[in-house]
Amino acid sequence: MEKTLHYIWKHKLFAEDDFLTAEGKDVYVIDPGLANTDAGPDFFNAKVKIGETVWVGNVELHVKASDWVAHGHQSDKMYNNVVLHVVRYDDAAVCNANDETVVQAVMNVPPKVEDNIEWLLSRDTPVACAAHIFKVSAVETSAWLTALLIERLERKTGDVNLRLEQNAKDWNETFYITLMRSFGFGTNSDICERLAKSLPLKYILKHRNSSLQTEALLFGQAGLTEENPDDDYCVALKREYDFLSKKYGLRSVEGFLFRNLRTRPSNFPHVRLAQAAAVWVNKDLLFSKAIEADNLDDLRLFFDVEPSEYWLTHYNFRAVSVEKKKSLGKSATDIILINTVIPMLFAYGKCRNMPELCGKALRFLEELPAEKNAIVSLFGRSGVKVRNAGDSQALIQLRKEYCDRKRCLDCRIGYKVISN
Repeated sequence: MEKTLHYIWKHKLFAEDDFLTAEGKDVYVIDPGLANTDAGPDFFNAKVKIGETVWVGNVELHVKASDWVAHGHQSDKMYNNVVLHVVRYDDAAVCNANDETVVQAVMNVPPKVEDNIEWLLSRDTPVACAAHIFKVSAVETSAWLTALLIERLERKTGDVNLRLEQNAKDWNETFYITLMRSFGFGTNSDICERLAKSLPLKYILKHRNSSLQTEALLFGQAGLTEENPDDDYCVALKREYDFLSKKYGLRSVEGFLFRNLRTRPSNFPHVRLAQAAAVWVNKDLLFSKAIEADNLDDLRLFFDVEPSEYWLTHYNFRAVSVEKKKSLGKSATDIILINTVIPMLFAYGKCRNMPELCGKALRFLEELPAEKNAIVSLFGRSGVKVRNAGDSQALIQLRKEYCDRKRCLDCRIGYKVISN
């Protein structure tokens, strides 16, 4: 309830024409102040006119006036400069640590605002306000999506920085681990990242001239070369990996952690690892090359590869399949660009104070087509125009960080629903 009061105060959604102190003086809020997330009064440097006098100071909010004492503010000097105590229910007069009476006023909230907040927060649906999004103007929605996109890129920058710290500030190693995570395509992202962390890039670069040895390192480290002792290629990979793992002191991850269930054959972990191997064998894909790329076509070329011939007729080591090329394809390549290359460019630009790189990352997202997934489709049906990958990334941020966490009070669309 108190969080709701803070929201109403911050956005001035209370009934201003009926805002009085306990003594009957009119209260006019010129500036609600800055929300305080640490210890002390709820809002700093508020500016309020009480009667004929303008006061500048801090504001404290409570559901009941008696909460002032319940929280111990009457003996806490941090609350001595509170110029207004805002409450919903006036059940007690209060004093500060100097034994001075604190000016107190009852906040009257329009029933419609209360009803809208209760309705939003009580909705048990993926997007509480889905039926009302169309009421928000295109300009306001676009501005919010831009802010959400930056939020998402900042979050991904945090992930990159964490990996960077774990890898002694080595951008190439960090890029490799982030890229391998993307080759998990959601279902196997965590185990692909674990694989990469257990198999340093330097060993792949050392053997990238050999497709067999590169695949042996990846499949062996993935714990998948034990799959079929009757398959000649699988046996050859196992033989190579046994030699290389002893040479480099490698220990594989648990192969059973890779998931095929409810996964299309083209997204089987074997196919994705074979594609990843082909990238390292056929392309000189160090992070510096990605930085130098001027356009999306240059970036896409890094992933325009075909796995080794064996994979023309296999999706795994267990059975032969109808012959089919296993190249990544434009859609899968774009997902890798969205989830790896572009966040890495943005993170590098932030780290090295190179705004032109951050700008390039944002431009690439604007040029890429929007992702196709359940989240984007849901918002699209609700009237949100999704123009490009920047918008789809913003909507993923909105759904995961706001809708799923019931943070309607922190959402600009939620504000419009509540205040209208």
